[in-house]
Amino acid sequence: MRIFRSVAFGISLIGVLGLSACGGGSGSLGFGGGQKQGNTVQHSPQAEERRETIWDLFANVDDPNTTVEVNRYIWNASLDVLSFMPVQAADPFSGIIVFGFGRPPGGGTAHKATVYVRDPALDARSLSVALYTSSGPASAEAVRKVEDAILTRARQLRIRDGNL
Repeated sequence: MRIFRSVAFGISLIGVLGLSACGGGSGSLGFGGGQKQGNTVQHSPQAEERRETIWDLFANVDDPNTTVEVNRYIWNASLDVLSFMPVQAADPFSGIIVFGFGRPPGGGTAHKATVYVRDPALDARSLSVALYTSSGPASAEAVRKVEDAILTRARQLRIRDGNL
């Protein structure tokens, strides 16, 4: 059994290394910049292309100065206004908050929502809300009311901080 595992591991390792050697090329035969004329391929040299192999996963090519920003007032207002719903997932880098089903105070129908804060500006275009009931999407009027409540609360938070 031990020999079988060793052989299987070796074959898997060879397969992964073999596949990692593939890639990085483009074109019909794997040559970058090739042009097919008749039955032959003419290769026209181009500037060196960035190769995409498995080893590129380990290279740190991200620009540390690049940041993704969302409006903190809209973010916090969304959490305040929809506090009756449990937060299932939140990603402040992409601006997405996913809420689970919850009943609003004094309301009978349970709702769930997904909030998307797209921009650092305190603006209605920065906010997108998807609201659902157990039977499907909520009405456009209900979505508009939730968006208005979030934007109103965001403006209140901004005024409270004195950043006007």
